[in-house]
Amino acid sequence: MPEIIWGRYQEAYQAIHNAILSNIASAPENKKITKISLEWTDGKFLKKLKTYQENELLFTLEFTWNPDGTLKSITRLE
Repeated sequence: MPEIIWGRYQEAYQAIHNAILSNIASAPENKKITKISLEWTDGKFLKKLKTYQENELLFTLEFTWNPDGTLKSITRLE
């Protein structure tokens, strides 16, 4: 896989990218992620990333942000 070049503005997106590649964003056993949906805050920050197998919700990643716009945490909700 080629290395991705990240700018300062992209630091939060790098954390999201890394979370998706880690176990926090792995599909449950015997399931496959076939669709995602995104929900945004009023401030244009990613609020939720929902994963589905067809129409079945598998899990949600919830994002919280610091006042300075940096990513604070990513929480997985089953």
